[in-house]
Amino acid sequence: MKFIETPADWPADESAALAVQDELRTRVVLDEPGPQPGAGLVTGVDVAYDDERDVVAAAAVVLDAATLTVVEEATAVGRVAFPYVPGLLAFREIPAVLAALESLTHNPGLVVCDGYGRAHPRRFGLASHLGVLTGLPVIGVAKNPFTFSYGELGPRRGDFAALRAEDGEEVGRALRTQDGVKPVFVSVGHRTTLDNACSHTLRLAADYRLPESTRLADRLCRRALAEATA
Repeated sequence: MKFIETPADWPADESAALAVQDELRTRVVLDEPGPQPGAGLVTGVDVAYDDERDVVAAAAVVLDAATLTVVEEATAVGRVAFPYVPGLLAFREIPAVLAALESLTHNPGLVVCDGYGRAHPRRFGLASHLGVLTGLPVIGVAKNPFTFSYGELGPRRGDFAALRAEDGEEVGRALRTQDGVKPVFVSVGHRTTLDNACSHTLRLAADYRLPESTRLADRLCRRALAEATA
């Protein structure tokens, strides 16, 4: 486990963070198809917090995309890098997530975040931010929608409804990953299409509502946090 410090040039307040978002958002790539679902490697990333101790733990779990078996795991623990501000949660998490990814010996392949990419009020959630900083293809698969509405979707696995912004733009999809269960909310982060992001999500969610990459990364970061704060 790696313990990291917040970078010296990391934004310290909301106005500085918004300026960084504005600058990095122009670098998002939306015209690449992305990796083929079921091929290569897929890496889930997630974080856990101990707000009383001001500690965050990040985990990266690399899976074989065809078999969903674990290839490699890495964690990093550090101080929470930014105060809680809705829409700017990436600034709290990214230093630790980057450190976990940098500890891997394998190329992560497609990265799956427990969060948002385009489905973000400023079209630049964690998945987009992480993609721009690493250059990797990244998607966001969130448990709940952020601020966007969606229409009715069918009850079967694979059914979906568009997440729409006020101007009508499709910024993501509510996607049913198992028959009769609540949908997850998929959006593009960087270097992939929305269709491809949904195909990856369905392959990763073979048995449960959430992608296996997210389930395993969630379990690992919670364990790392418990060990770090024991």
